[in-house]
Amino acid sequence: MILQSGPGRRALNLIGFAVCAALMAYAYYVQYALRIEPCPLCIFQRIGVAVMGLILLLAGLHLPRRFGAHVYSALIAVASLATVGLAIRHLWIQHMPEGTVAACGASLQFLLKIFSLTEVITKVLTGSGECHQINWSMLGLSMPAWVLLAALGLGALGVYANSYARR
Repeated sequence: MILQSGPGRRALNLIGFAVCAALMAYAYYVQYALRIEPCPLCIFQRIGVAVMGLILLLAGLHLPRRFGAHVYSALIAVASLATVGLAIRHLWIQHMPEGTVAACGASLQFLLKIFSLTEVITKVLTGSGECHQINWSMLGLSMPAWVLLAALGLGALGVYANSYARR
């Protein structure tokens, strides 16, 4: 069923891209203006948001027919779910009791120089002390909680836009 009212697929995809761009801009503002360094899990969440934004941009510019729109819908869903998974993992680490998380490790840049990408991903997902710290919050929610909500919303928007909205 195709809905006939409301914004079309292109507009919704481009709105989603704009939201991703705003999220990335704010993440860099927090890092460089507020001087809060992102932990490795934060960086992976940024990558997830950037991938969602890129797919939304491509879907908005390409404006494919039915099959292509469903492919974009699936890609957005996968990127969204991956980002949600990372955010959930980060929230779990943040809510572990003090002393149960491994001590802070090396920076992500150092790890990438020493280990293979798969080893780095494994090490980051096991969490470290720096991922446990909550050094930014808004309305009682930490950064990964906001990323979780944004990724869910953007995923839903992308799936709706490319599976149900009018072309």
